[in-house]
Amino acid sequence: MPLTPRVGARRLKATALLASAVSVCLLAASAPPAPLGVGDRLFPYLGNPGYDVASYDLSFTYPGTNSKPLQAVTTIDAWTTEDLDRINLDFAHGTVESVEVDGEPATFASAGEDLVVTPQEPLQEGSWTRITVRHTSDPAAPGDEDGGWVRTADGLAMANQADAAHLVFPCNDHPSDKAMFTIRVTAPNGYTVVANGLPTGVDRVGTSTTWTYRTRHPMATELAQVSIGRSTVLRREGPHGLPVRDVVPTKDVKQLEPWLARTPEQIAWMESKVGPYPFETYGVLMAEATTGFELETQTLSLFEKDLFTEPGYPAWYIESIMVHELSHQWFGDSVSPRAWSDLWLNEGHATWYEALYAEERAHRPMEARMKAAYAVSDRWRAAGGPPAAPKPPAPGQKISIFRPNVYDGAALALYALRQEIGRDYFEHLERAWVTTHRDGTATTADFEHLASEISGRDLSAFFKAWLYGEKTPPMPGHPDWKQAQATKAAPGSRTR
Repeated sequence: MPLTPRVGARRLKATALLASAVSVCLLAASAPPAPLGVGDRLFPYLGNPGYDVASYDLSFTYPGTNSKPLQAVTTIDAWTTEDLDRINLDFAHGTVESVEVDGEPATFASAGEDLVVTPQEPLQEGSWTRITVRHTSDPAAPGDEDGGWVRTADGLAMANQADAAHLVFPCNDHPSDKAMFTIRVTAPNGYTVVANGLPTGVDRVGTSTTWTYRTRHPMATELAQVSIGRSTVLRREGPHGLPVRDVVPTKDVKQLEPWLARTPEQIAWMESKVGPYPFETYGVLMAEATTGFELETQTLSLFEKDLFTEPGYPAWYIESIMVHELSHQWFGDSVSPRAWSDLWLNEGHATWYEALYAEERAHRPMEARMKAAYAVSDRWRAAGGPPAAPKPPAPGQKISIFRPNVYDGAALALYALRQEIGRDYFEHLERAWVTTHRDGTATTADFEHLASEISGRDLSAFFKAWLYGEKTPPMPGHPDWKQAQATKAAPGSRTR
């Protein structure tokens, strides 16, 4: 259920304050609803100002087919951070049936990709408020490139990165506003449902079953995951008794189990590099779907099943991709970007540990990979911008921010940092980063500050050149590394 409002947190209705607020409301109500945003440089209309979400309660009813919308109820508990006569939510693909604010009917309208809600009374700054939206959630998304619901061979999964959660449910769809989640899904008997966090109930009534999950740590909307399918859940134990559950198509269990058995060791390897796993559970969701990428949804990473069954992929490569998504649980999920321009902190680190794992377990030298990246890094910067200032997405291609400059280009900057400050300081920094900002959000400036503090040096010039420069600086310790004369564009990544 949604979080219960704290005692005394309801807004006061003093007569003088209410009269003043009503006059402001009447003036504002005369203006047409308009989309808002939190000022993200890459996604100007993503997220909404004026409130801080504490929890989401999501309820979906799956009809047993992907050709019909799911019936849904989204309940949001939030604190207002300013006086509000309207509340903007991100929601762009579904039919809204009704909205309530604090149990009272509210009017609503669409504006761009926002659902604009007008409560009967204005909300004062510092109020605890509950918004309940009854709506549909349509798996027939406008286009696969938009994300949101992913249609699998036997059901649904989610891929909400970077800005597609609001195609599934009303929300404040920006990673700067993390919240707790309760997710319940009712599906016909014979389906299995798994979502972020740990299960809190499975209730069978007649021909349907309701599955409920709850997170123990705050989560960004882009990391939400729901798997609905004719699946088997395989359970095993990770380090320190960590519950690990994997979700696979029932017919493929025998074929996929050998890959899944590697996960506990991979978690132990990551813990040896950066410290304890940050969440309550982990697992791999192998979906029979075509997405073109793998995705680090919190506690349950999404993979295409074909990655593990396609004979063209060598085993070391598959394992390194598994570690890439696993490492995101620390870098991107537990420590989330304050803005999408900080994406390099997610993908650069995940690429770093992907490469380090391949070096240590498959004898694929990190230095060789970094030298190859250096040779083409100027072209990456020209095409996509420097790592910490990526170019905005191309029109109609919102996921095009996931370019090589924020993957290997950002890992190259981390390699340069290790060369600059030394291995011991670098490894100390990595552990301190995920500890200092656990369960929160952080910026590039925060990373620069911590690196300077730990190394005892002012690294501002280093970071300005490596993260924001148009050209790649000389590599510390490798003055012989040069840019190559390329004849074709460098490929992108299948990871996120």
